[in-house]
Amino acid sequence: MAKITLGGDEINTIGELPVAGSDAPDFLLVSKDMKEVTLANYHGQKVILNIYPSIDTGVCAMSTVRFNSEASHLENTRIVCVSGDLPFALTRYCQAEGIENLDNLSNFRDGGNFGKRYGVEIIDGGFKGLNARAVVVIDEEGKVKYTELVPEVGQEPNYEAALSALN
Repeated sequence: MAKITLGGDEINTIGELPVAGSDAPDFLLVSKDMKEVTLANYHGQKVILNIYPSIDTGVCAMSTVRFNSEASHLENTRIVCVSGDLPFALTRYCQAEGIENLDNLSNFRDGGNFGKRYGVEIIDGGFKGLNARAVVVIDEEGKVKYTELVPEVGQEPNYEAALSALN
């Protein structure tokens, strides 16, 4: 269990992020066209998982916009935003903001497995059941290269550190 804050109040996650050097846990996420996506869909590519509670919060939206901008410059890399939002809401947001360079996926269908496997499910407080804000970088072979659990849910992740981990 990891401790983070939400609006300055201490809350907990269900576990810890995967350790750098370990195999990235598999996942079952849902795309905008309601198709299921697993880690195997990204085999042979570098992946940045931008994990957050909901696209309907300011910082989550900012991180999506920032990573979308960065994605246009990256080779053999997919940026995957993960939240519990329904694919319909993610699609609406992406269309309104011109987000085209990344994958916005939902973990609404996986019964909480994503949050448990990646250690990001918030287990108490007002955001109980949602994802904490985190970044996980995975290499082409499916190994975890970098992780960041953002200490305050309302804070942006360290974009530069995540991008640097790709090299």
